[in-house]
Amino acid sequence: MADLERFGVSMEADLLIRFDGLIGKRGYASRSEAIRDLIRRELVKEEWSEPDREVMGTITLVYEHHEHDLSEMLAELQHRHHDAIVCTTHVHIDAHNCLEVVIVRGRVSRVKTIAEQLISTRGVKHGELMATTTGAAVT
Repeated sequence: MADLERFGVSMEADLLIRFDGLIGKRGYASRSEAIRDLIRRELVKEEWSEPDREVMGTITLVYEHHEHDLSEMLAELQHRHHDAIVCTTHVHIDAHNCLEVVIVRGRVSRVKTIAEQLISTRGVKHGELMATTTGAAVT
């Protein structure tokens, strides 16, 4: 780990009690590690506010695989953006439903466009873009 800097944080006792409860539930070893993760999360959000920033993400889709031509439409959309799609994982949830996770990399504006196109495809029951980072700007 890089050089560590120590600093103090002041907050209301009730807020600290709630924070300690949260970090205990999540299994953090210390307040410091929890605070570092909160800061990293905000830095990733900041990366995603810049349309030209290179980022990574996952697009999760749940859909009925018997829906007319849906699988083909989703595959076609992914082929149109083949240079931004790192890989796709397809899972059969049950006899009718599928879950697909598409890992994408590219500029924020393009990744968001790809996600919107996939999620808004007729027949997709649920979809969500999970924004993350390449790690280059977050330590």
